[in-house]
Amino acid sequence: MDISKIYKILEKQFKSYPTPVVDLIEAQTKDPFKILVTTMLSARTKDQITSEVAHRLFEIINKPEDINKFSVKELEKMIYPVGFYRNKARYLKELPKVIKMKFNNTIPQEIGDLIKLPGVGRKTANLVRTIAFKKPAICVDVHVHRISNRFGYIKTKTPFETEMALRSKLPLKHWLMYNSYLVAFGQNHCTPRNPKCSTCPIYNECERVEVKTKYSKK
Repeated sequence: MDISKIYKILEKQFKSYPTPVVDLIEAQTKDPFKILVTTMLSARTKDQITSEVAHRLFEIINKPEDINKFSVKELEKMIYPVGFYRNKARYLKELPKVIKMKFNNTIPQEIGDLIKLPGVGRKTANLVRTIAFKKPAICVDVHVHRISNRFGYIKTKTPFETEMALRSKLPLKHWLMYNSYLVAFGQNHCTPRNPKCSTCPIYNECERVEVKTKYSKK
């Protein structure tokens, strides 16, 4: 499989799709703090809702210290209706203290440091590292996990296995935008159910693993 060929095709497709919300916030703000917060909000939440909430939130909160002005209950109201908004409000409330005590009021760039922040797991940490700091990392969300297996590049059962497999196999030059390209592709074309195989730009490169349509490979 020529992964570089697939990457180039998806790069071209990316320009025709709506920009994923975290990439959009990066383009608009160039602010690691806002990229971090947006990434935290985006978990289990549609991009449209995340975008609306993030823009509303950033009219009031522009730096970590601003969060200290609000209670957890107030933060809950500010970020509703993102998924798990109560948990996320609690994490946001803890964020300024941890950033100040452990990182001298600076958003860290390394995965091992980012996962020390409240509410930040490996997926969020990897995405913040790539989007905010333009440093190579492998962010694996549902789209990256599903599509990387669907077109037959890897064979894994969990997002963590997918991250490790891609770290060992995917050329480093593709790490930075791999998540963004597959997220956009997964949201707009290679959907979980009924993927648009008939108009797929990587149809000839794809193994269509476990795709139950008339376009499945025999």
